[in-house]
Amino acid sequence: MEAEIKRLGYRAHPGAAQLRGGRTGTIALVVPTLENPFYPLVAAGMQDVLVPRDLLLTVTDASGPDRSATIIHRLLSRRVDAMLAAPFGLAESALAEVRDADIPFVTLGQAPPGGGDYVHTDDVRGVRELTEHLISRGRRRIAFLGGDEAAPPTQERLAGYRAALRAAGLPARDDDVVFETYTRQGGRDGAARLLDRADSDDRPDAIVAANDLIAIGVLDAARARALRVPDDVAVTGYDDIDAASLVNPPLTTVENPAREIGRACARLLLDRLDGEVTEVTRAVGLPHRLVIRESS
Repeated sequence: MEAEIKRLGYRAHPGAAQLRGGRTGTIALVVPTLENPFYPLVAAGMQDVLVPRDLLLTVTDASGPDRSATIIHRLLSRRVDAMLAAPFGLAESALAEVRDADIPFVTLGQAPPGGGDYVHTDDVRGVRELTEHLISRGRRRIAFLGGDEAAPPTQERLAGYRAALRAAGLPARDDDVVFETYTRQGGRDGAARLLDRADSDDRPDAIVAANDLIAIGVLDAARARALRVPDDVAVTGYDDIDAASLVNPPLTTVENPAREIGRACARLLLDRLDGEVTEVTRAVGLPHRLVIRESS
């Protein structure tokens, strides 16, 4: 029999055993954008854990509530075994459909509605430390440039910024807080609103950007206006993507350990798939790290 199998060139289908057991061997990662290098690093971390278990990771950009509902419905109809999602920007109907599907589900940054596993870092403390660093360097008019105003990461990072100003006795002016998008262009546009004020005394001497892509856009805007960083305006980011150390000047930022976040998420999912846990909610907190470079 073995000789005949070899002669015919038969190879077992790698997913056959999983299909017989009611599984597809596929894990879904749903993120708000693939343009931010942070999320591909999360995917890489997940693969570090999933590949040795012969599990396939499918990564989907589901930006916007309408698109997210469609994407998640399609993923579930294809019977993925488990799902990791960054919940901000997802439609409530999409999250409800995941709950109803009764598959292992992990979220980034905050617990899923109704409880569940999640992995997070302390964004409030991370941005507070960034802002305190700027204050220690003598900056007194510090602006905050965020992405989507409603997104939990934006609100947490804004809270850290305001806490640092409050502790230092510095005013937190409403016109020093600007929201655009979590993109390089969002950074350019937001910086223009802050740096093009008619009265030069009304311009910030530092800008805390809610992520590194925004901060790189701020550097673009400063360069276009012949402003020196950090002499005329200091700039900080968040996440410590690879580009943060490569731009000119290199960015002061907070290391948000994307790859380890992905690994932690994958381990939580595998625990659920293996039936090793009974808790309704498990939270994994990972440390951040202030990275000081030439932009501040």
